[in-house]
Amino acid sequence: MKILVIAPTPFFSDRGTHIRILEESLALEKLGHKITIATYHIGKNIGDFVETKIDVRRIRRLLFWYKKLEAGPDWQKIILDMMLIRKVFYLARTQKPDVIHAHLHEGALIGWIVTKLLFWRKIALVMDFHGSLTKEMVSHGYLGASFMKRTFRFVEKTINNLGDFAITSSWENSEHIKLIRKDKKVETVLDGVNLGYYKNLPSKTELRKKLELPQEKVIFSYTGALIPNKGIGYLLNAIIAAAAATPKAYFIIGGFPVEEISKFITLNCLSDQVRLINPLNYFELPEILTASDVGIDPKDSATGQASGKILQYMGAGLPVVCFDRKNNREYVGEGAFYGTEVSADSIAAGILYFSDKPEEIARRGRYNQTRAESFSWEKSARTIEGIYKKIK
Repeated sequence: MKILVIAPTPFFSDRGTHIRILEESLALEKLGHKITIATYHIGKNIGDFVETKIDVRRIRRLLFWYKKLEAGPDWQKIILDMMLIRKVFYLARTQKPDVIHAHLHEGALIGWIVTKLLFWRKIALVMDFHGSLTKEMVSHGYLGASFMKRTFRFVEKTINNLGDFAITSSWENSEHIKLIRKDKKVETVLDGVNLGYYKNLPSKTELRKKLELPQEKVIFSYTGALIPNKGIGYLLNAIIAAAAATPKAYFIIGGFPVEEISKFITLNCLSDQVRLINPLNYFELPEILTASDVGIDPKDSATGQASGKILQYMGAGLPVVCFDRKNNREYVGEGAFYGTEVSADSIAAGILYFSDKPEEIARRGRYNQTRAESFSWEKSARTIEGIYKKIK
């Protein structure tokens, strides 16, 4: 099939939303489909990192000053999304795709508008929701007024009912949308992990030498967006508590934006115990995680998002410290320390648990690496392909 992917974001950037868009597209390409991605004017060229024939088409650089790569709302995105409607309309008119695969709520609305404008083409529309629009806005500090929340809930509910089929990245979000969507056409398509990235890497010892990491410490890594709705507050407070309680723990924090995290490290005199990595290149992530001992994911369930970073930890053979969420249980099973409450203390307890248990780190790490084989992007792509066939 010819598939037009809508990515209303500066694709490619080294964070979870973009990883899902990229890896889904690569896996669908491997199944023989022709992929075109419509996106913003900025972002990395994926051809510099992976061998692919995916055609990335960008809007014009009219907002040449807009260079924001991190997640979060911005009023200028309204202009960018209007330009993206024009781009998607042109591509849908000229390429005549079989399916429009729209990521995020903005992409779903753009896809719906274009399919209605080209109604005689009968282009199937699949919406790929990564979380709740309203909850994510709130988590970024927007929509303080109850009127605005009600307005966005109405908009989100309306978008959730558009298109021919909805897929989500988490069981939690699927359950939420099934309550709203009238036709009940919702399916969970989990994130995956590309285990090929973790093969033929140097040993842990060699990688620690290369990355200038301490050999004798237990290294705990967090890799991802450094913003509040990812649970960064829990993580930072847990690091303070754990660093004071044990000299064995060492921390890697990789991602962006880094300004507030850098200030935090300096203010709390943690520079000897915390390594801040920025920029964090997704394609260099396997080396960083293979050099680590334990992965940390402090995200709660407030936004309904899944946690693709957990699968990366599993692919590297790391046990995980995280909260006791349904999604996390389904991913990690027995390979994690689950915080009994959503708090920094729970994350700190997990850090201290693994700090003096090398046997548990090894055992749960092996368990997770084996379990990761069940979460491949190819499996996700075959599920998506099946959905395409249902609605065409």
